[in-house]
Amino acid sequence: MSNKLLHTPEGVRDIYNGECKRKSVLQDTLSATIKSYGYNAIQTPTFEFFDIFSRDIGTTPSKDLYKFFDTDGETLVLRPDMTPSIARCAAKYFMEVDKPIRLFYTGNTFINNHGNYRGRLNEKTEIGAEYIGDSSVEADAEVVAMMVDCLKAAGLTEFQVSIGEVEFFKSILDEAGISSEDETELRDLISNKNFFGVDEFLEEKHLSDGIKNIFAKLPNMFGTAEVLEEAKAMTDNKGALSAIARLEKLYETLKLYGMEKYVSFDLGMLSKYKYYTGVILKAYTYGLGEPVCTGGRYDKLLSSFGKDAAAIGFVINIDQLMWTLSRQNIMIDTSEDNVFVVYSPDCYSDAVDISLRLRKEGVVAGLYNTCDDIFQYAKEMEVKGVVYVRQEGLTFKNCATSEELSLSKEELIKVVTGR
Repeated sequence: MSNKLLHTPEGVRDIYNGECKRKSVLQDTLSATIKSYGYNAIQTPTFEFFDIFSRDIGTTPSKDLYKFFDTDGETLVLRPDMTPSIARCAAKYFMEVDKPIRLFYTGNTFINNHGNYRGRLNEKTEIGAEYIGDSSVEADAEVVAMMVDCLKAAGLTEFQVSIGEVEFFKSILDEAGISSEDETELRDLISNKNFFGVDEFLEEKHLSDGIKNIFAKLPNMFGTAEVLEEAKAMTDNKGALSAIARLEKLYETLKLYGMEKYVSFDLGMLSKYKYYTGVILKAYTYGLGEPVCTGGRYDKLLSSFGKDAAAIGFVINIDQLMWTLSRQNIMIDTSEDNVFVVYSPDCYSDAVDISLRLRKEGVVAGLYNTCDDIFQYAKEMEVKGVVYVRQEGLTFKNCATSEELSLSKEELIKVVTGR
């Protein structure tokens, strides 16, 4: 057999043993945190029609999609982004619902990063939440608070949720009368904090000094709530001032959650997803140059699917979060009552009885026929201990201490479960 068959394509990888267990525990922890806010789970297909992620909707560029055809000739894509899929579902199943809808999901997304982003995964596991049908600042605050609680539940202690406002930038753009082509270039320059690039861009444009000054300062307008005061002093644009007023109200609302120490503001933060219409969110922690969590308000996206409803949501990149936790030496607790039950051939019936008793008590018990090096294998698999079922009696060997005890069946259950 060719060794090539043992390898995965570039951009995807296998996850197994301890890492897979840690990932599963982390996903369960995050899910429990989101559910505590009243969100309900939803699943969407791994692939959808191409139009769900089209340029008109404002999601991932076509060249970055994994595309294929069905038997009817329809173009399908592996989902690159969960939000449009959730928006489609909400429009389909909750079209007549006029109350707030809270949904959350866990799933994999797929983006073809080509050769430009070597080392970046093409398949990512994401968990996120979408709050649909509420355009209020209070809804914004709930989503930010939930982001913070998720990152804290994962074990992070040092992180910041950076908050921007798309409408501030758009309002100044409208006043400046900049073309859509120039907007894309300016958006990229500001997002990348390219101060010199912004200055060079502005030199070639016939704009008022006031507007040039705002665009020139945007890449550097991040920090505490004082940034909002600075922004207000720079313009009399009603749309821009309204966006700042919303951020101020959001900050005051987050104080009620006790979350203010985890948030900062960045008026030069502009998302690549064009469907965002208001508040945008990115969470950063040390040791990682990219955000571990992103989100924002998208009040017009659902209308693409026929439902007029405001919405806001966020997504956590599970793979990046795990890598970050490892870099910060933050352990994910995967401890559980799990054992190997190893038996000699003439003690199989006793081994089955013991394994059934253990499982009834919530213990994970795997049956193994007598084999060499089983104890070392159990340690490698992060098992609590090995139960040996032999004619001469029942013993339990602890993987952490290598201590071996002779026990009755009743005593074994007490030792394994600690009850």
